[in-house]
Amino acid sequence: MTTADFPGIAPRVSRTAFTAAAARAAHLLVDAEPVIFSDTLAATLLGDHADELLAYHHVHGTHPVLAGARAQAVCRARFTEDRLTRGNSGIDQYVILGAGLDSFAYRSVPGRFRVFEVDRAATQAVKRELLERAGVTVPASVTFVPVDFEADPLRERLVQSGLDPFRPVFVSWLGVTVYLTRKAILATLTDLGGFAPGSEIATDHLLPPELRDAAGNAYAEAVAPVAAEQGEPWRTFLSPAEMADLLRQAGFEAVELAGQRESVAPELWNRTDALRPAALSALAHGRIR
Repeated sequence: MTTADFPGIAPRVSRTAFTAAAARAAHLLVDAEPVIFSDTLAATLLGDHADELLAYHHVHGTHPVLAGARAQAVCRARFTEDRLTRGNSGIDQYVILGAGLDSFAYRSVPGRFRVFEVDRAATQAVKRELLERAGVTVPASVTFVPVDFEADPLRERLVQSGLDPFRPVFVSWLGVTVYLTRKAILATLTDLGGFAPGSEIATDHLLPPELRDAAGNAYAEAVAPVAAEQGEPWRTFLSPAEMADLLRQAGFEAVELAGQRESVAPELWNRTDALRPAALSALAHGRIR
């Protein structure tokens, strides 16, 4: 994750968590109907940085990079939560890897899911402070699992935190794989592949240049250098077939592969605002056989 100083909150906390939440919040403020994803707590969780971060979207909301960031954030969130909350899965354990300022646990029906928010301890401390400031109660069904992704055994830490490894789990892993090596992606997927049969994952990945369209390549050309300058170089780009192969190697069946356009209902792209589907990233939904 990219880190930066946020005066008044904590030193060297993840800025990515704030920019992703700002994109979700701005969708409700800048874009027209139909709403792709309604994160009604995202702006609240931005705390003192809401005005600063949302101002960019208010003033430059039609800029392709900002509109692209919003489209990417809301499509992947909608794709993931639609599959999580469908009525026939029977899964009630939800693991959010790199949870950042994800607000699912505070918007959903209390008690339906046991939610495990996995992130760095510093980011979690900031989130808990922001929730307290906003008067948002942390449900008893939420467990914060501080993890150093480079050193801690993920599955072991989750089980130690109360996750039942003998019952299916739903995992979301969004906005992360591009920053990792292919080896590290496979290692994490393999760790998750040790959960009970019927467990599922929703994850996203950036496409290689030859599979992007003009909008996707323009976004990458604008954003990738900035990410590298901030110490977060983009490392891995995967085709849908390559992501499906990684899932298979880790013990998952790739049950759904979707580009940004296909990740949400077609009618949601009947728009009058600046949001357009781009061939930039893709989503995968896998299930342990």
